[in-house]
Amino acid sequence: MRLIAFVPLVALLALVGVSVFLLTREGERERFTEGMVGQPAPAYALARLDGGEPLTGDARRGRAYVVNLFASWCTPCRAEHPQLMALRRQGVDIVGIAYKDRPGAAAAFLNELGDPFTDVALDPEGRFGLELGITGVPETFVIGPDGVIRAAYRGPLTEEVVRDTILPALN
Repeated sequence: MRLIAFVPLVALLALVGVSVFLLTREGERERFTEGMVGQPAPAYALARLDGGEPLTGDARRGRAYVVNLFASWCTPCRAEHPQLMALRRQGVDIVGIAYKDRPGAAAAFLNELGDPFTDVALDPEGRFGLELGITGVPETFVIGPDGVIRAAYRGPLTEEVVRDTILPALN
């Protein structure tokens, strides 16, 4: 009868062990990101934050650009924001996708921190993010003039990532 008292503890330890294993499989996430490179970007027609015609990938065919998925509730998105602003100052065409966010909250986020995006679209249910295979925000993709993903980066952008991954993929 005393063994039954330990069942919840054993279950908790098993759950913690599985969680630690899943959270430390960085290599799995990196392989998936690398697998996106070289693949055509999914077609999209997303509502714009400011209204108007839907935002489509076809409208950017023939030029390289960056797609950044962000959310107002995302703390790492705030941390990477200066890097996006710096890219914009360099003339990089950046499409922002407000992932699983409310339009008002996304607009307030951009009003507070500055808007580095050429266009901002909404992905309220996260469907476009799923098509890209994201695991969370922020995630950034470089799309080539041919519509093929040239680079993908999971997590907040840093100066090193911009210099070593994003800018080379744009050129």
